[in-house]
Amino acid sequence: MNEAIRIDPTQGQAVEPILEIENLSISFFTRAGEIPAVMDFSCTVMPGEAMGIVGESGCGKSTVALGIMRDLSNAGRIVGGRIRFKGRDMAEMSEAELRHIRGDEIAMVYQEPMASLNPAMKIGKQLMEVPLIHEKVSRREAWERALEMVQAVRLPDPERIMRAYPHQLSGGQQQRVVIAMALLSKPSLLLLDEPTTALDVTVEAGIVELVKGLSRQYGTSMIFVSHNLGLILETCDRITVMYSGEAVEKGRVKDVFDEMRHPYTQGLFRSIPLPGADKNARPLIAIPGQLPLPHERPRGCNFGPRCPHFEAGRCDAGDVPMVEIEGHDRHESRCLRFNEIDWAALPEGVERAHAPVEPGGSVLKVEGLKKYYRVAANAVFGGSETRTVKANESISFEAREAETVAIVGESGCGKSTLAKVLLGLETATEGTVALGTAEIQALPVEERDTDTVAGIQMVFQNPFDTLNPSHSVGAQMMRSLEKFRIGRTMAERKNRMLELLDLVKLPRAFASRMPRQLSGGQKQRIGVARAFAGNARVVVADEPVSALDVSVQAAVTELLMDIQRRNKTTLLFISHDLSVVRYLADRVLVMYLGHVVEQGTTEQIFAPPYHPYTEALLSAVPIADTSVRKKHIVLDGDIPSALDPPSGCPFQTRCPYKHLVPENRCERELPPFADLGDGHRSLCWLGEDVLEKMEPVIRFGGGDEADARP
Repeated sequence: MNEAIRIDPTQGQAVEPILEIENLSISFFTRAGEIPAVMDFSCTVMPGEAMGIVGESGCGKSTVALGIMRDLSNAGRIVGGRIRFKGRDMAEMSEAELRHIRGDEIAMVYQEPMASLNPAMKIGKQLMEVPLIHEKVSRREAWERALEMVQAVRLPDPERIMRAYPHQLSGGQQQRVVIAMALLSKPSLLLLDEPTTALDVTVEAGIVELVKGLSRQYGTSMIFVSHNLGLILETCDRITVMYSGEAVEKGRVKDVFDEMRHPYTQGLFRSIPLPGADKNARPLIAIPGQLPLPHERPRGCNFGPRCPHFEAGRCDAGDVPMVEIEGHDRHESRCLRFNEIDWAALPEGVERAHAPVEPGGSVLKVEGLKKYYRVAANAVFGGSETRTVKANESISFEAREAETVAIVGESGCGKSTLAKVLLGLETATEGTVALGTAEIQALPVEERDTDTVAGIQMVFQNPFDTLNPSHSVGAQMMRSLEKFRIGRTMAERKNRMLELLDLVKLPRAFASRMPRQLSGGQKQRIGVARAFAGNARVVVADEPVSALDVSVQAAVTELLMDIQRRNKTTLLFISHDLSVVRYLADRVLVMYLGHVVEQGTTEQIFAPPYHPYTEALLSAVPIADTSVRKKHIVLDGDIPSALDPPSGCPFQTRCPYKHLVPENRCERELPPFADLGDGHRSLCWLGEDVLEKMEPVIRFGGGDEADARP
């Protein structure tokens, strides 16, 4: 692949790629026969370059990374093409050479950090293994190298971290340790497989900044596997979009983002709530249909059955090759019609706008809500001392009919505890929760009457855990209707069940299907149908789309909006994704360590003045738009433990503005709610002089702020 050789303008010399993948095909061999997972995949990664690979679950992203590592298990096999690392064909390397390269010259960071850490070994000992095994250094030098890398990944108190076990670290700290382990040997190529998916958005921002900085420091090339297009924009130079085992578009990030030339790439972008998207004026457009199973791929273009530009007799005539796009640097598309498509036109049948629904009267009112847990300090050994966990602290808000109120914050801030109290899974320690005129804060769910239980329902985060695998979808929905006393006869309940399937846009034939026969998005639609089965007045949606692919996220989000418009349901939307919140919420509550630190309308929350924590949250959100410029704020440290919260302001241990408040007031006193006007409130000691000087975190098309890709 001599065409991959580049001239380094600073040296005037030819630079060879670190990695060349040419027509790679990978299959898995099962009892059912050969199942192709990756077909005809090619890409080139130059020294110091970062390549992003994106696509839906099951498209082959992780299989490519595992193929590079030769870690495909017994069932997987490379059946075609070749992978060259630093000019050498890896298929010709001996097992000893591959063992040397893995972990030394090529390192991988997996999605789940505990998959790479031994729970029975201290962190220091695990890190020391890398230089001990690969470079045969002394134990003293190995310790010093490991300690230096722990400091490089900005972990607090490195000596303590080195002597800790994995379970004593937070998820973000564990992932930093895994990155330190991967970079200890200063690899030429770093593979990252969804390394931030399970992390909070502020921790994710820190990890991304860390990886970019270390890759620049050590000259490491990267392959970043992700479903998050915003992260790819912030971390990568080039991008490869995969669909059903094939690369369908690749090129420079800016070329692909601004001038995409494959319908699937465009479908991904239309599925995510970019700035400017609006649930009424500019709704999301989901990709229709499902990703085909590997043994059911169509003839010709794999994306054909879901493509609005499909042309029978042409797109399904035979294999579709990658075609180079003129005027761009190595920009290619696997589409026969990319020169004929009007890329600005909306697909036929898509609704351009919805009439906004005016919120009605108050449906849910929460005042001074507190939820404390008493836990034994040494419960394992029968200790009698108890400590208090303040999960929710003096929470007050109101939600009106047909209104969407979003609750955002990091893990451990008390969002889900609040949801449990509302649903009766927990009872309040203090304060009131009124559903209509009835106070329900002290009533556990088993003591609530049927109307109250039906009136406030929940859509859970994980659709896989909410259905009984032993019963059909229809039977489970009928059971919900029976519990809610909907319908007097079996026939009436069956008719209502079929209407609910219509409501969530699933075929009525799905009533006889078992949960294992449904995709993740279809299961979540059933979860939505059950939540609305009893004509709920309030639906609490706890991260309802975070476990789904972006195209499925769009479909489920639009479904929730459609049902809300029709039923005038009040929606409490719990999320860490501020892009989704900006798109669908009318009002927002920002939570931190059990407190609501800011609340107001969506427009107020996303414009200055901000609470310092809200400002950091907004800065941390990856946005897949090249015209966006963001202020660059990375918070130090982790969220404190609710068992040992800081004194004064809950955010003071991480606040970049604390020095502007005199007399250490932030550390001594809990601030009162400051009224910023029109119902916009902030739990902060900052004075008006500081708030007036705050600038927008997000700007479009320029400005003095740091570029999204520094």
